[in-house]
Amino acid sequence: MPGPQACIAPRPRNAAATRAAILDAARTRFARESYDDVGMRDLARDVGVDAALISRYFGSKEELFSETLDSCSSGGDLMDGDRATWGARVADQVVYGKKDEQEAHNKLQGLLIMLRSVGSARANELVKQSASDRFYGPFAVWVGGSGAAVRARLAIGLIMGLSISREMTGGFNLSPDECAQLRDRLAVALQGLLDG
Repeated sequence: MPGPQACIAPRPRNAAATRAAILDAARTRFARESYDDVGMRDLARDVGVDAALISRYFGSKEELFSETLDSCSSGGDLMDGDRATWGARVADQVVYGKKDEQEAHNKLQGLLIMLRSVGSARANELVKQSASDRFYGPFAVWVGGSGAAVRARLAIGLIMGLSISREMTGGFNLSPDECAQLRDRLAVALQGLLDG
């Protein structure tokens, strides 16, 4: 007579948690490697799931990449707050960095994903579309007025360029007084672009 068999409950499945884990792994991979070098099997191995599950949740690699871009910070918080103090607020963030480390990490990851995608024609198209739909278009509308698209692009170019410079060098290698000067001059330039 066979012995009693232990009843083991099946491991509960949590589709939302698995989907979130896949997106997190995809953000990490796409920030570290080019679009063409990231494989679905590698992502599946990172999460501990079957590659078919990734396809089931996201469809194609292109769709996963698009959702990965959408899951990164869109920069929409730039449009929060009083317009009269916008230049000063943004300049302070650019020069001294974000107070929220997780938010800063998410923004940097999104930027790295965009930079790594430049070598892939398809990924580059997806980045352009996402950036236009999720950020540049809404930001230009928020800026408003004559030449809004041009002024918005100039402001974002200043913000992105200085932010990348700060991240690459671990700061600006400036004295505290020079950092304050940089912040103040940037605040005037950004506010001038916003106000037209």
